[in-house]
Amino acid sequence: MKLMFIGADHEVTGSCHYVEACGKRFVVDYGMEQGVNIYENAELPVSAAKLDFVLLTHAHIDHSGMLPLLYARGFRGPIYATKATTDLCQIMLRDSAHIQEFEAEWRNRKAKRSGKPEIIPVYTMEDAVNVMDQFIPCSYKDRIEVCKGIEIRFTDIGHLLGSASIEVWLNEENVQKKLVFSGDIGNTNQPLIKDPHYTDEADYVIMESTYGDRFHEKHPNYVDELAEVIQRTFDRKGNVVIPSFAVGRTQELLYYIRQIKSEELVKNHGDFKVIVDSPLAVEATQIFNKDVEETYDEDAMELVRRGINPITFSNLQLSVSTEESKAINFDEEPKVIISASGMCDAGRVRHHLKHNLWDPKNTIVFVGYQAYGTLGRALVEGAKEVKLFGETIKVQAEILRLEGISGHADKKGLIRWIREFEKQPEMVFVVHGEDKVCDIFAECLQQDYGLPAKAPYSGDTFDLVSGRWTAWGSRELVKKKLRPQSGAYIRLKAAAERLQAVVEHNEGGANKDLARFADQILALCDKWDR
Repeated sequence: MKLMFIGADHEVTGSCHYVEACGKRFVVDYGMEQGVNIYENAELPVSAAKLDFVLLTHAHIDHSGMLPLLYARGFRGPIYATKATTDLCQIMLRDSAHIQEFEAEWRNRKAKRSGKPEIIPVYTMEDAVNVMDQFIPCSYKDRIEVCKGIEIRFTDIGHLLGSASIEVWLNEENVQKKLVFSGDIGNTNQPLIKDPHYTDEADYVIMESTYGDRFHEKHPNYVDELAEVIQRTFDRKGNVVIPSFAVGRTQELLYYIRQIKSEELVKNHGDFKVIVDSPLAVEATQIFNKDVEETYDEDAMELVRRGINPITFSNLQLSVSTEESKAINFDEEPKVIISASGMCDAGRVRHHLKHNLWDPKNTIVFVGYQAYGTLGRALVEGAKEVKLFGETIKVQAEILRLEGISGHADKKGLIRWIREFEKQPEMVFVVHGEDKVCDIFAECLQQDYGLPAKAPYSGDTFDLVSGRWTAWGSRELVKKKLRPQSGAYIRLKAAAERLQAVVEHNEGGANKDLARFADQILALCDKWDR
């Protein structure tokens, strides 16, 4: 039994953990890195085609976003996730694929003019659509046998609709070990979704630490604070632009704005206009209205019982088409614009920033975590000018971050979660935090709470039976590669790895079939061996 750390180690995004046990190989999460990549990440120790299954904690792209690439590289096993996570991935992975293809097309137009080689998207829409066929929707609390010796259970962790911590029971040759992967631990008292549920035992815990060095402010009155921002911005005839994650944060904002409108907290601006400019957010909102009894918290359910939809209101406009999105910036009426992505690293919000950042009448409101290296982080930290679509834009709008609006537990919430374990784990592996934060939080667990804790790096490998480290990954910072391999060549190598896996799967087949297969491979080699 071994556990290898691949992604989101001394980094916040790109979550991935690899496990070998009971003759099986699997990963927990396979996420996309967002912002600047700090450390060189280890590759999976086996080809994608040799993975048996995937466990997915939730739908956020930094946990799920590379699953289509896993498919493109030959993975064909099941992906276990909650029902809501499966529904959200249906739209989020397609949206991510659209961004990959759009950006490749845009860059290729420039590359063609300058004679540079063609850029291949990380993955395609076809990959995103096809990988969804491998999802197996699971219910919270059900203990599921994945295969002989491996059982799993999803527990609501209160971070996002469908988010979960995952318990994994391993039983190999009379050795039993239990792992718990925390996923992203939710903040308490979030609108709509339930508070985190707790787990009481594990041998090993793989735990996130995004806010492991800080405390959220006392829960502010978000409704009053947001109403005040809207009021003063509208009074100076400006727009409120809110970069927001399309899934989760956008729906929370709609929840708050519905209350602002129902209580008439913004004066002298009538039934003001609110525009959600994100096809993904529109689809996600529909999913939030599905199976509400299983997913909504008690406050939201009380509104539902009174016949009130908690995330809709009058003069809410949903922008889906490109033409609708473009028209927003020709509308001079003061309005609230909610648009993805939340860290401003992609999506339509970049266009709205281009049209609004330069004007001091406007306000840009950040309502979530901004990863190192993202445009959102630069703006929050006081950038005076930024580049958007090749153009330098002066930052003259009011830049504001509403403290406390976070889907992540703070240090207090993280400690509460780990202290709910009735028996001390053999080890707590601290992951999914900024470089120094991982070490700070691991040290806190050791010194203040007597918990054995370690913040591993990508490539570090741990033997779950002996309780010892068996390999160390790189501690090297990312170096700029002078001649990176093209996306097409990487895809070709992945295809070769899948071919090798298919060959091995056919061992023991009929001689006639194997001979025909070999002839087809040799013919292909003869064609391309230049």
